[in-house]
Order: sequence, then structure tokens, then C-alpha cells
Amino acid sequence: MPSTFTHQFDTPTFKAKVSFSTGLFINGQFVDGSDNTTLDVINPTNGQVITSVSEGTSKDVDLAVDAAHAAFDTTWGLHAPGTKRSILMSKLVALMEKNADELAALEALDNGKTFKWARNADVAGAIDCIRYYAGWADKVTGQVQETTEDKLTYTRHEPIGVVGQIIPWNFPLLMMAWKLGPALACGNTIVLKPSEFTPLTAIRMCHLINEAGFPPGVVNVLVGYGNTVGNAISSHMKIEKVAFTGSTLVGRKIMEASARSNLKNVTLELGGKSPNIIFDDADIEQAVNWAAFGIFWNHGQTCCAGSRIFVQEGIHDEFLKRFTEKTRSLKVGDPFAPDTFQGPQVSEVQFNRIMSYIESGKAAGAKVEIGGERHGSEGYFIKPTIFTNVDPSMKIVQEEIFGPVGVVIKFKDEEDVIRQANDTVYGLAAAVFTQNLNRAINTAHKLKAGTAWINCVNSLNSNVPFGGFKQSGIGRELGEYALANYTAVKSVHVNLGHVM
Repeated sequence: MPSTFTHQFDTPTFKAKVSFSTGLFINGQFVDGSDNTTLDVINPTNGQVITSVSEGTSKDVDLAVDAAHAAFDTTWGLHAPGTKRSILMSKLVALMEKNADELAALEALDNGKTFKWARNADVAGAIDCIRYYAGWADKVTGQVQETTEDKLTYTRHEPIGVVGQIIPWNFPLLMMAWKLGPALACGNTIVLKPSEFTPLTAIRMCHLINEAGFPPGVVNVLVGYGNTVGNAISSHMKIEKVAFTGSTLVGRKIMEASARSNLKNVTLELGGKSPNIIFDDADIEQAVNWAAFGIFWNHGQTCCAGSRIFVQEGIHDEFLKRFTEKTRSLKVGDPFAPDTFQGPQVSEVQFNRIMSYIESGKAAGAKVEIGGERHGSEGYFIKPTIFTNVDPSMKIVQEEIFGPVGVVIKFKDEEDVIRQANDTVYGLAAAVFTQNLNRAINTAHKLKAGTAWINCVNSLNSNVPFGGFKQSGIGRELGEYALANYTAVKSVHVNLGHVM
């Protein structure tokens, strides 16, 4: 029998007792893994164990896939009209709203992000996403094509069936919503793997899914390692589609496993090394504030983080001075303190990875303007870090660090900065700061990125697509575009009078 996680929150921002089962969620029930093993969930503020959760295996993936297929063939898919799917998704939204503070607290506890940001960004965004796709559930339609008068031809956008979904640890609840929303709206059943580092909100959501009344087997959630559960999902012969958010390295492995098995439909939202371009005529105060938000929000653990900050030579020195002052003002500490901006990195592994990049930058001759070292002596805290005097060959300029580390680079003119900005294998996002509208739009159009922000960064909406160019991914999340990831188009030809 799975264990129960019980925790008393007594923090400045949230006070309550939570208690729920931490088993695998298969066919509407919480169960132990096939091997009866567990995984420890670590508190990144102190490195201590929060709780243990049931560990999934490839055998459990088989059980989850069977449950998902049974649900698709009986109570979901084409057996549940869009209106019913919409009603259940709306019930889930209401339960998420009712439990919003608890979800935010759980997110802060095992991820380390601040309760304030978890509540106002992650949880609020997840609710908005599920609500948005609840509205789409009865509007997924095909078309009638004009051919000849003795023939009726039309298309159906049918659910694919059982889909696999693998989500990361940086935005656990939000990424779960981005995956569940369009898949459920289109009528698919789901086998989802959350990160083993941050499983608590995903498990808690399973209780809400049951409470909302979803049929057993529609959503199945298995916590486990990538090389076991993730690999089993990617290579499973009865899963027709897999969606993944995470690193480009793992994305390649998932694509390879999908190709080697049954040529799954694959969507990937992967890494980035996003340029943030600040022209001479930008509102310098706003540019500083947005640049800090762009790189240091969520502790820099954001795929679209503006980690390469290009500043035109006319304002470079003044910008750097103000940006350094802004960075110094950001409070690093307890995620539940109301004035904390940055909590710890998610894990010791990630902490060590980021620190190795910082040491690499120092060794290569880059100058540390501020930060460049751990914060405190306990937990996985890193001081917000700015490097200058960098060149394009440095690892800190070319590779995704996924931490609170940015580089400031001086540029001369538009041609120069567009060349530098596009000199990367990634193409997830980019930002432009200028008060010249023509320059802003022209520059945005020339940047090879799936999202271009003008005078803002990290601004996302559920109805606007998000995804990358180049090695930042395949396909689009969010908006109407994401529905195409979860439907199969069937053409139907009806003979109305043609005689052989």
C-alpha cells in the first residue's frame, strides 16, 4: 500500500496541513510500483528528505498503457463527446482554484521556487491553460471539401489514442497543464511522467482529477527515472504519440526511441540560449528590470531565459552599472518569505552543473561583475551572476546553463547584433528593447526564434503558441496550434451517385 505524505506548513505565506497518497496513479487508483521501491523527494533549501514516493518501472508503464487503452475504447475518446470533456475539465479547473494555495506551497517545497511566484505564475497559468482548453473540447472539427456533385468529402480530426507525456522539473504544474490541456480536449488518454525531483504537484493533481470525475484510466501518472519510465514511454509500441519538455540531449534520445519503436508522432520543447537585445534608445530603467526578470526569474531555470544580453555601445556602461545594482537588490533565500525573489536551484546535481559553468567562465577569462559563487552554506543557493568580457567561443556564451547566470555583450549596430544573436544552435525565444517600432519589428522578424518579445520578456499566454526553431524543438505548445499535436486527420469519401 502506498505511503501517505503528511506535512504541516507553517510559513509566513502559507499555513495548513496537507495529506495525500504518494502512489503511482494507474486506472484511477494509487498503487505501489511493481518492484515496491520508492524515490526520495529532496528539499532544495536544505538537502533533507521531504518524503518518499512510489517508483514506477517499465512494468508499471505497461499497466498504465493498458488502463489508458481500456478507457479510450470505452469511456473517453470517441465515446465521450466534447461537451462532456469540457465539463470535466472545467470541474478540474474549479478544484485547482479551490486548492491553489496548497498547489503553490507544494511547488515551492520540492522545486524551491518562491511561493509568491508559484501562486501568481505557475498555478495561475496552469488554471488558465486547462480552462482555455476546456473551451476547445467541443470545437475540434474537420472540414467539408468541395469535389464533385456526386461525392461528399470531409475530414475528421480524431483523437490519436494513448499518448505519452514527459515533463520537466522547472515548472512542474504548469508543464503538466500544458500537456494535459490539449490532449484531454482532443479526447486522448494519457500516461504522464513527472520529474522525479518535483513530483508532488503532479501527484496531488491526480487526486483532483479523481475528484473531478474523470473516468479511470484517462490520466495515469508514474513517477520514475528517465532511463526506466521515460524510456519505456518513448519506446512503447502501444503509445502512438509522445510529447516532451526538457533538454535537447534527452529530446534526441526520445526522438530516437520513438523512431526505433513505432514511429511515434513526437513534439519536443527543448533548450534555449535566448538573446535579449537592448538598443541605445531603449527605456534603460525598463530594460534593466526586464533583463533581470528575463535571466533570474525562476532562478534562471527557464528554457527561454534571456541569458545572452546584448547592449548597444552607446548605453552599455550605464546599463551594466544599473543592471549590476538591480541584481544586487534581488533577495536570495527562503522560498516562503514574502520578499524573496530567488530560492535554491532544484537539486544538488543542478547546483553542481551551474557552478561548473561559472568556474568555466572564470577559467576562460570572463569577468564576474557580480555573484559567481554559492549563497550561504546550506541548500542549493547560487548568487545571481553576471559575466562580461566574454567571447563567442566560451561555454557560458554557447551552452544552456539553466541557472542564474547571464552574459552582457556589447554590440555596434543592428547587423552586428542580429549576426551574434543568431549564432547559436538554439532558437526558442528572443527579446528586443527599443522605442523605435520599425526597428523593433524588423529586428524581431530577423531573429531565428519561435517567440520574439518586444519591450518585455517571459510573457506567455495560453492562447498564443510557444515553441522553438532549430534545436529548440519540434511543434508548438499552447493555442489552437497545440491541438494539431493530439489529433489524427481522417479523410472520408462518400459516393453519392458515381456508378462503375
